[in-house]
Amino acid sequence: QVQLVESGGGLVQAGGSLRLSCVFSGRTFSTYGMGWFRQAPGKEREFVGRISWSGGSTYYSDSVKGRFTISRDNAKNTVYLQMNSLKPEDTAVYYCAAGAASARGIWDYWGQGTQVTVSS
Repeated sequence: QVQLVESGGGLVQAGGSLRLSCVFSGRTFSTYGMGWFRQAPGKEREFVGRISWSGGSTYYSDSVKGRFTISRDNAKNTVYLQMNSLKPEDTAVYYCAAGAASARGIWDYWGQGTQVTVSS
């Protein structure tokens, strides 16, 4: 059974940084592309970015490009989301996801989410 467990969320001031982690278990991590999504109160879930199974390719939404960085450590079965220059509009629950066909937007597994709150 696949599990994804996010951590690292919290309260930060605007302009600050946070790093989220997502630990994957239950299958072979290195065969999955990984992604990050977020959902703000009253809004639909939004794609943040993704990373290929090897870590050699990343893709970001325009809203976070240049501020957020996704990386992965296949030896630790972990994907990271480094968030810099945070803005109040980045406040949301952040979810990681795993997909064997992630480049086609197909996500097989989801974590439970971690709250990020950015104060102005």
